[in-house]
Amino acid sequence: MHLSTNISEYYRVLGLTSNCTVDDIKKSYRKIAREYHPDLNHDPGATDIFISATEAYEFLMANHSRLTLAGSEYEKLMEEWRKFRSQQARQRASAYARTSYSKFRNTSFYKSTRIFDGTTIIASLIVSLMVLVIAVVGYIYRLHHPIPGLKNPSVFILVIFILLGMTFFIKSYIHLKAYLESSKRKSTDDQKNN
Repeated sequence: MHLSTNISEYYRVLGLTSNCTVDDIKKSYRKIAREYHPDLNHDPGATDIFISATEAYEFLMANHSRLTLAGSEYEKLMEEWRKFRSQQARQRASAYARTSYSKFRNTSFYKSTRIFDGTTIIASLIVSLMVLVIAVVGYIYRLHHPIPGLKNPSVFILVIFILLGMTFFIKSYIHLKAYLESSKRKSTDDQKNN
């Protein structure tokens, strides 16, 4: 199944409408890729659906901000896609279909479908800080207020909780930076479009 290079067809393949957001496109593609990747779905048509969805995702992500163009600019965009990029996108999609799903999930293409949610990131930062504080305060408290019959608290367990809290904090911080950069880029794109 080869998609006609019609924008409405790309939206249809991903189960979206033309007024969807970039996050909607990412969510929809991620769901379809998981459902129809040939490594996970052995139905005869799964490969074609996966390839079509991958091509649609690539087109919509590359051109989302330009899809409001009118007349000749729109035609120029579509012609450029038909001539140069459509076939390349299908070839990449076919290559992704031939790889295992676990390898596909580790590609930068699949990772581009991640959605950063500010609330979740802030909550994970708070939880990681709570783990660190509770581990240290709990250890110090137990040293100053020993429980009769129990030995002193383990330094090993303290170190494990500190490492766990630090790992979680660093990962949350990295996601927060990516979210802020993404938000900044999105607002810059919105300003350019207005």
